[in-house]
Amino acid sequence: MCLKNLVARKCSRGQGRKVAQFPPRSKEKRPAGGLLNSAIAPGAASREICRVIRPVDVLLEFLEAERARGITHVHLDEDAREGLRGLQSRTKLRAPTSILVEPPSPSAEIFVPTIQAPTLLIEGSTRIEQLDSLRRQAENWAPARSLGSLRETMVFATGNPEARVMLVGEAPGYQEEKEREPFVGPAGQKLNDILTTMGISREEVYLSNIVKFRPSTPRQTTNNRKPTPEEMEACMPFVRAEIGIVKPECIIALGETAAEGLLGLTGTVISMRGPWHDFEGTPVRVTHHPSNLLTSDKSNPVKRQVWEDMLTVMEKLGLPISDRQRGFFSSKS
Repeated sequence: MCLKNLVARKCSRGQGRKVAQFPPRSKEKRPAGGLLNSAIAPGAASREICRVIRPVDVLLEFLEAERARGITHVHLDEDAREGLRGLQSRTKLRAPTSILVEPPSPSAEIFVPTIQAPTLLIEGSTRIEQLDSLRRQAENWAPARSLGSLRETMVFATGNPEARVMLVGEAPGYQEEKEREPFVGPAGQKLNDILTTMGISREEVYLSNIVKFRPSTPRQTTNNRKPTPEEMEACMPFVRAEIGIVKPECIIALGETAAEGLLGLTGTVISMRGPWHDFEGTPVRVTHHPSNLLTSDKSNPVKRQVWEDMLTVMEKLGLPISDRQRGFFSSKS
């Protein structure tokens, strides 16, 4: 059956319902708003309101029925196409309906969904097992990975899980990323020399970094950069958990970036060193990062300041200090 004839037939029959006849457009002008305004105009309640079957409703009903039967295409003759074109042109000329949307009141609560941060799960009965569980979780730590500013290789901590002293740096560098161990580059060798002068071996202490991934830069080779506050915040749960597992008697923060991430301090090492700080009940000493000793000559005060801080740590731990150690710089001044 021709689509146009089908529409006409259903409109004329009304399928048992009251049908409003559509007068020719040339003989009657509809008020603005069309049939909707006519239905709700004053006095409308006093007369019978007929349910109107529009040609487009019949067309949609027919197409839905055909689709239910599995028909995907229907044939349109030229008359049907001309009718659809006329319907489209009338739709374009129809005035748009304005919808007033009231803004929410100032007291209205707006729900903003929050992303729940993952929780570290410390497993194991020994400190070694517990630290190993942290290492596994750090590999795919979502808060750090989702930043998109850190490199792929994770560099965890190393050292004695029962160490009396814990040393914390800022982030792994080129050599640390390559060997997947903190403080193994030139700065790490300088740190080993300092520990040896103190009478402590590298294996006796616990070495870690605030950030567990090397911060990335464009076209990065061997160059490194300081981690951002967001990067440090993303990895701080691990440092806090490490401190809780190892339970060191004191912590040495190496450089202002480590002090910022660990203690929330800002400024230079000169302004931070001197007094003992506190991290959740554990004493913290701030000193220069060993990388600052690589370019300093013998007259540079940085070397003396680092050694003074190490002597203070030795006193805190009750380690023996020889006259030679105490006067290490006095004989060179």
